[in-house]
Amino acid sequence: MSVAVQGEQATVAIVDDHEAVRLGLRAACRDAGYDVVAETADVPTLLAALAARQGGRCDVVVLDLSLGDGSSVTENVRSVLATGSAVLVHSIADRVAAVREALAAGAAGVIPKASPMASVIAAIATVASGEALTNVEWASAIEADRDFAKAQLGRREHDVLHLYASGLPLKLVATQLGIAHSTAREYLDRIRAKYVEVGRPAPTKVDLLRRAVEDGILPGLDGDGGDARR
Repeated sequence: MSVAVQGEQATVAIVDDHEAVRLGLRAACRDAGYDVVAETADVPTLLAALAARQGGRCDVVVLDLSLGDGSSVTENVRSVLATGSAVLVHSIADRVAAVREALAAGAAGVIPKASPMASVIAAIATVASGEALTNVEWASAIEADRDFAKAQLGRREHDVLHLYASGLPLKLVATQLGIAHSTAREYLDRIRAKYVEVGRPAPTKVDLLRRAVEDGILPGLDGDGGDARR
């Protein structure tokens, strides 16, 4: 049974310089119903493989941070994102600084290499569906960054972000707060501008959800390491 995204079989690519890891992920993804469109040891080879495909992208790229070619984490993540593909970081647990760098560059989440394969497949599914992946590793990377700057939001901006990131359409946010739709839009624009100012851009609704969780505006993880919003 295949996994579908917007009516089409979900596509996955794997970048890891260890062949055994690539083969294991490929087999697990195919068993789970994903179409594995590429498996490479470095990002340039992946980009060439995606460029040869119709559309030039895939739904999720599972990216190892510890590539042996000397490439930078930021460079790799941004290069993959430029194709329109989402990035799921596949990393060993002690590389917190590199994980922070990947998240800052726009990676959708992180899953440790020590995780059970079922957890890796579940993480791929979350990212493929466009949802934010918030887990213990993600939270640890944020908490370990003492220079992590919060956006200084006003009370009304806080309220708009809380409701909008919770899942309400902007029109309903405006109705609930008793303001015009155009005013709610202005608040949302200001919120995004403030996150850009502190180096944490949030161009999409999923990004805003992640920022809201990071800054404590929405609940994130429960005591068992799960997502308390679910």
